[in-house]
Amino acid sequence: MSLAFLFPGQGSQQPNMLDALPGSPAVAAVLAESRSCLERLGMPADVDSAPALADTTNVQLALLIAGVACARALIEDGGLKPQFVAGHSVGAFAAAVTAGVLDLADAMTAVELRGRSMKDACSQGGWGMAALTGLPIRAAKVLVEDLPTDDVWLANVNSATQTVLSGTTAALQIAGHAARAAGAADYQRLDVAVASHCPLQAGTAQRLVAHLAGLPRRIPTARYLTNTRGRAVDTAEAIFDDLARAVAHPVQWYDAARLMPELGASFAIETHPGHVLTRLVRSATTGLTAVSLQDDGFHSTVVRARRKQ
Repeated sequence: MSLAFLFPGQGSQQPNMLDALPGSPAVAAVLAESRSCLERLGMPADVDSAPALADTTNVQLALLIAGVACARALIEDGGLKPQFVAGHSVGAFAAAVTAGVLDLADAMTAVELRGRSMKDACSQGGWGMAALTGLPIRAAKVLVEDLPTDDVWLANVNSATQTVLSGTTAALQIAGHAARAAGAADYQRLDVAVASHCPLQAGTAQRLVAHLAGLPRRIPTARYLTNTRGRAVDTAEAIFDDLARAVAHPVQWYDAARLMPELGASFAIETHPGHVLTRLVRSATTGLTAVSLQDDGFHSTVVRARRKQ
């Protein structure tokens, strides 16, 4: 069996989600380390509380902590070793930590910079993201191109019939009307207070490039699936480039999901919180068994993964 770990991104957050992580020594160690990092960064200790999650930076830090904690529990307490890691948006930083390219402290510093810069880019006016379901990818691209506004972009390609748009509140409303007229099955605003994976975040990408340039390069212990191209890479340089630039480019999750079984991945585990990536992988391929820690539980997931080995 070739194993993949999947790390969800913003929009999957849940209040007090760090309290719902598996009870294990590895998780406890990550939470203790993260509390020290949060204090150093001047961030709230209860970064995952409902009030704290109103802030984009807190959301991204909480998702990073949850992803790293789950991965370490699966590796150190469950005896599993991933051959592939894939993170959606900010989840890519947890993937990079799990692959040994970043340590947790460096990842938290980078994610704090990322979240703060993303908020700065969206400081003028209301911005957000919306999921568009039921239109083929090409139809979604045409819909965005034909809108009478330049303030909306295609941000995520999640499946053959689900994309995500980024833009101003007004532009997303216009896009919603156009989507329904085009026959979309669903159009929903996401719990995201910024516009991500679009040209608006070019400055954020540049800041991340400069920040990551000063970090050491380590040999990855697993192949990393990129956000920007949906391809597998195995060098720290390529991973850092993806971590920095993805915030200004669409997430190609659909390509990554289809590629994993082609490369030999046969079992995928999505870390807390949620199950969105599990469902997207299941819809993209029949050659990869995907499970969610939140839905299936830690013990059951480890047992199933071991049986596949």
